[in-house]
Amino acid sequence: MGKSLEAVFMSAKRCTKRGEFDEAKRLYEGVLLQFPNNVRARKGISELTHARQGAALLKDAPPTQATEAFLALLSHGKFHEAIEFGKTLRADYPDSVLVHNGLGQAYAALNRLEEAAQSFQSVTNLQPDSAEAHYNLGLVLQMAGQNDKAVASYEAAIANKPDYFAAYNNLGALYCSIGRPTEATVILQSAIKLKPDYADAYNNLGNALRATGSTDKAVAYYEHTLTLQPNHARANYNLGMIKNAQGKKWEAITYLERASACDPAYADPHREMATILLEFGLRTEAIESFARAATIDPNDTNSLCNKLHQQAQICDWGELATVAQYIPLIGLSGSSALPWTMLTLEDAPERHRMRSERRIQLSVKKAERHRFDPPSARPAKLRIGYFSSDISQHAVMFLARRMMELHDRDRFEVCAFSYGDKDSSKFRGLFDRFYDVHKLDDGEIIALAQRTGVDIAIDLNGHTKGWRPDLFAHGVAPVQMSYLGYPGTTGADFIDYIIADEVVIPKAQRPHYSESIVYLPDSYQANDNQRPVVDHGLTRADVGLPEQGFVFVCFNSSYKITPEEFDIWMRLLSGVEGSVLWLYKDNDLAQHNLTAEAAKRGIDPNRLIFAEKMDMEKHLARHRLADLFLDTFNVNAHTTASDALWAGLPILTRMGKGFASRVAGSLLHAVGLPELAVDTSKAYEVMAMELATDPAKMAAIKARLAENRLTKPLFDTERFVRHIEGGYDASYDLFLRGRDPEDIRVRIH
Repeated sequence: MGKSLEAVFMSAKRCTKRGEFDEAKRLYEGVLLQFPNNVRARKGISELTHARQGAALLKDAPPTQATEAFLALLSHGKFHEAIEFGKTLRADYPDSVLVHNGLGQAYAALNRLEEAAQSFQSVTNLQPDSAEAHYNLGLVLQMAGQNDKAVASYEAAIANKPDYFAAYNNLGALYCSIGRPTEATVILQSAIKLKPDYADAYNNLGNALRATGSTDKAVAYYEHTLTLQPNHARANYNLGMIKNAQGKKWEAITYLERASACDPAYADPHREMATILLEFGLRTEAIESFARAATIDPNDTNSLCNKLHQQAQICDWGELATVAQYIPLIGLSGSSALPWTMLTLEDAPERHRMRSERRIQLSVKKAERHRFDPPSARPAKLRIGYFSSDISQHAVMFLARRMMELHDRDRFEVCAFSYGDKDSSKFRGLFDRFYDVHKLDDGEIIALAQRTGVDIAIDLNGHTKGWRPDLFAHGVAPVQMSYLGYPGTTGADFIDYIIADEVVIPKAQRPHYSESIVYLPDSYQANDNQRPVVDHGLTRADVGLPEQGFVFVCFNSSYKITPEEFDIWMRLLSGVEGSVLWLYKDNDLAQHNLTAEAAKRGIDPNRLIFAEKMDMEKHLARHRLADLFLDTFNVNAHTTASDALWAGLPILTRMGKGFASRVAGSLLHAVGLPELAVDTSKAYEVMAMELATDPAKMAAIKARLAENRLTKPLFDTERFVRHIEGGYDASYDLFLRGRDPEDIRVRIH
């Protein structure tokens, strides 16, 4: 039997050399019928598969000299030349697997993914049983975002080669990335069973377990990855992310530093390190980390946006002139931009919509929105759910507090779904039901909202820190609205309405908002007309202001200040003798940079006075020590503008195109001072100079504001609440009638 078995193996090898693959396979399978565990027979079949594929690769191949020249171009990284040469070869040898495969490699190397996929598809057509061809096709399809097709390709690779551990690994990682972590876990365990020392698979299995909420198990797999491969950058990074989420910031930094050391071309650790450094107040170091991430990966738009935003926070304008030409391109292709950070960089609502839509497309898990069937009749009370991470000492709640109190409890039940981790105790009593959900995952919050029976969900975040858009993508209520938190479009098809007015969204700019619009008749902005403005006996000397001279003031956050308005402010100081500019002190670096910028423009830095943080009551009182609030342009004063007007301080603004650049204009129209909302920078400067040099005109403006603040609509909170409730009624009535969302103009007086 031994000689007979040996003869079979020799015969099978001769068949393989002659290209008689089917006969060789028959011989090996005959051995396995008698001896199922025969190692040589199993190895022979595996080698036979490679030999068959190698033969197919050479079938219809170009002559040896041309083949060697083509392969040399590929091996030396001359991909453009390889493509041109390969296309010539393909024309003469259209059935050459070698040529199509080489073209696929070259296209993929140049990130020409559609052409790479076409080439690898040609290989699979010519060689359907090639596991490697299906695997390569899966790779480029995954890179191109065609995830369903990539899944099919990886599955085909596994079907043709059941022990293809790399295909199992990639398929598992892909399942995890598209929100199928439970399936990913099973697939990745198969990869590990086939290759017990497979570090990448252990790391990906950690990712899948983490996505299912099994954080402790995930940590164990990441740590095992590092026992197999201590310099595994992704495992170090993942452990850093978990430590950060657990509040173990310094441990997180240690792991992130290891990750960047293991792979200097890995941008993610630098970006995440920057966010932690910001929490420690290390803004300069954070900017450097964001810069490193953006340099390593030019497609890392998030890092670039964060870097520019943090530079704006400290009024570091040194790079603005250099990057100005690129700003309109940021976030329109490649990775998404952070919509909030882009508002200050340009006033372009058409591009802001495109960025928001891309942000939603690339960062929100695709989900079918829950279907809510309209009831046969309107409920006795509409249940309004306010969803926010900012139900705390935050500008949104300073504005909305009184509105929450005044909601008509005979017609509305007011609920809060609070997913922020800051103290909300002072605001809980404003709501009929308060749900502290910050420790719940999205699925649990969605289930709670649906059980509660929310009729209208109001998202108070939008594209700001803490937003949880996946809640609304799945559907927490039949009607979903964006309000107050983000001054612009969400770009999300699952947000039905945005609450606005005809000043912040004029007719000409309507196409740049993805939502239907609830137009309120006065200003869209809620206000609290119960805030006391106590004198406190503060004097100019108490806050560092000169006793005499005109006081221009801007209490906006420093990131809103750009060189354009600062140039105007410095010219005003130059033209108004004895005047000063009173600014809010956001941070020491901003103060240093602004005084340096003033000196560059020939203004004594001592004429810039910086206001320290103060409790709200005293902050409102100190407004009365100033003469005129000078607004910023791309992002106006919002809550800050309401503070000034409520305290009796006039504000001068220049209205732009986008929502964020028209908010102060909305407030001024609603308080009866529309002439202070001008349309050009020139008019802004002329008006400021006139008011600063004409005491009678300035006094008249202040007198009108003093009269209007309690008689015009802006601070008539009771009137405002009737209007916004009218918007809620109208939107729900459309749902009740089975109508799609449409623009609503509230007309209640």
